[in-house]
Amino acid sequence: MKIVILDRDGVINEDSPDHIRSAAQWHAIPGSLEAIARLCQSGYRVFIATNQSGLGQQLFDYDAFAAINERMQKQLAELGGRIDGIFFAPDHPDHPTVHRKPGPGMFLDIAKRLSVSLESVPAVGDSLRDLQAARAAGARPVLVRTGNGRKTEQQLTPELADTRVYDCLADVVAALLSGSDGKVAA
Repeated sequence: MKIVILDRDGVINEDSPDHIRSAAQWHAIPGSLEAIARLCQSGYRVFIATNQSGLGQQLFDYDAFAAINERMQKQLAELGGRIDGIFFAPDHPDHPTVHRKPGPGMFLDIAKRLSVSLESVPAVGDSLRDLQAARAAGARPVLVRTGNGRKTEQQLTPELADTRVYDCLADVVAALLSGSDGKVAA
């Protein structure tokens, strides 16, 4: 089974320091949905692992979160793509569980539910905690420069020095499907 794990805010859609609180505020990063559709059409299953502390902070509710995800899935479906599962940590930042990144909990849940190893599975994020969570779960961290990625690139720690860095999700997908990311092409 070929899978890819993506962060949401800053990787798929534009991020906001005030949180994406409604479907109306959700705007895809140009090319990201087309990239996900290409993955799906190439036989990949695509999952999201996303911190959503706005839920724990009561900045938006579960209905708003569901509406945001529904908008994303609808736009993806129009392009022939889909997200196979959305894993999220609603934890308040002051009271994190192992599921809130940089904890590996969401990644480990994905692996357990699919009965797969995450070794070599690309996990694409724009923040240090995304990369740390991926590494802790045994996945292969990949950084994009969208969202907080440019700032994160300057903060890469020695244990993450081998992280592949791309301008955007579309570039990650192009490299993954062509095999130029150092791995065998699909």
